[in-house]
Amino acid sequence: MSPFASFAARHIDAGQLHDGLKRGNIALVDVRESEEHQAERIEGAVNLPLSRFDPKALPTIQGQAIVLHCAGGVRSAKALNICHQSGVEVRGHLTGGINAWKAAGLPTVR
Repeated sequence: MSPFASFAARHIDAGQLHDGLKRGNIALVDVRESEEHQAERIEGAVNLPLSRFDPKALPTIQGQAIVLHCAGGVRSAKALNICHQSGVEVRGHLTGGINAWKAAGLPTVR
């Protein structure tokens, strides 16, 4: 069994993420490296790179669920697993990462 199998219900697509960000009930965390985040990002995303990821450093904003993202979904799934093992509640991660976001025609900041 895949270590990420228990997270199947936590996959969030680009449209769901966009809606949640518009409503203000999602805190988005980018787990890509700083250089990647600086080059292009989803507006409002906080950068906590997987290479030094600490679930205790995740933002806590009243009324906002945490969603993780990376470039394609692999690193954010790993970060989600780290959160789960640490007992830190995270809503899920963006399926397909920022690549899926852009493929859906959604805007990024460069």
